[in-house]
Amino acid sequence: MDILGLMKSTGVRNFAKLLSANVVAQVIGLVVYPILTRMYAPEDFGLLNLFLSIGAVLIILSTAEYYYAIVLPKEEREAENVFFVGGLWLVAITVLIALSVVFARPISMWFKSPNLASYYWMMPLYVFAMGAWNLLNYWYIRHKEYNPISRYQVSQNIFSATGKLAMGWGGVLHGGMIYSVVVAPLISLTSSWVRARKTLLPALHRISWHGVREQAKVYRNFPCFVLPRSFVNMLAGQMPVLLLTPFFGGEAVGFLSLAILLGYTPIGTITRAIYQVMYQHTMELVHVQQPIGQLFRRFMLSASAIVIPVFVGLWFVLPELTAWLLGPEWHVSGEYIRWMLPWLYVSLLSCSINYLFDVFMKQKMGLMFEVLLALFRVVGLMIGVWRSDFVLAIALYSMGTAVALVIQIIWMLKQVRQYDWSIAA
Repeated sequence: MDILGLMKSTGVRNFAKLLSANVVAQVIGLVVYPILTRMYAPEDFGLLNLFLSIGAVLIILSTAEYYYAIVLPKEEREAENVFFVGGLWLVAITVLIALSVVFARPISMWFKSPNLASYYWMMPLYVFAMGAWNLLNYWYIRHKEYNPISRYQVSQNIFSATGKLAMGWGGVLHGGMIYSVVVAPLISLTSSWVRARKTLLPALHRISWHGVREQAKVYRNFPCFVLPRSFVNMLAGQMPVLLLTPFFGGEAVGFLSLAILLGYTPIGTITRAIYQVMYQHTMELVHVQQPIGQLFRRFMLSASAIVIPVFVGLWFVLPELTAWLLGPEWHVSGEYIRWMLPWLYVSLLSCSINYLFDVFMKQKMGLMFEVLLALFRVVGLMIGVWRSDFVLAIALYSMGTAVALVIQIIWMLKQVRQYDWSIAA
């Protein structure tokens, strides 16, 4: 039984489309880095990462995470109203960010990056483009339109990579990469909107303020619990850098950062494709009150049957493989990935199905699990710091993450079983 066997033939094709698009997009984004590092100075990359980090926080706020709820309503009219709720939040937050441009210099000084002030004016454009795509992305998922999702992912990375190269060759350094990461999603979003307007523009005429208020109330769990959960998740992901750098130095954390990039990027690529297809397929079954337990059992067994043997094999070759690919000095990154394998395996299972918190409207539990995960991670890292053992910190961080995610998976599968029992009664 293979992992794609858990879905219908159309589901397999949709999964393949999204996975291939994710892979192509990731390859495009990574392949230009050896060129970019010869064009731009390290401080240019630092400025870009600061801009993106601030943007990531604001993007979470931009739609109050209402876009996750677009897939949930059974009636199309309700989904349209949810889309509009997210759109209203997006417009309001974008306006506030635009007003904050007046304070660009104090903001840049607070982050101890004076150059940020020259480019902060692009922040509202960037946040609007990314927030609008989140809404549009889940609109497409609801309607099983996966081709435009694939086209957006690939085109956005092509425009971004091409823009960075063009800016570098043209001598527009410092903020050249920021211009590229802002313009690329705007172009891809405009192209995608041309397709979506056929269904969205008629929907706007059917919007009622009563319906908008009603759906904002029905799905209030998203701003109340999913929003803080996203913040906790973001902070938890930054913990190795934030907590270990002061104690072990930037070089050791640099090797770890590359290990996380190499280890998690392929897992994240696969997970996003599975998540998007399974989310829509699960809601189809729930809307007609069909059981969903078999879908998840087959996914867990199929994924484990593939991933476990692959990871066991990788355990024996990762350090040498990393050294061969990146150079002898990067051997240690392969050692770190070894310790990350349990976390990566359980993460693939958990992240592929964590939309179940939304399906069963248990977002409060999702937030509690995210806090539990953060606590497990902090404890693991701090034990390593206390013992002055960097490898121990990474090992316990990975093991703690895996344990917390296993607890989460058990809880989610229990909810699935209870749902199946409820419709069988």
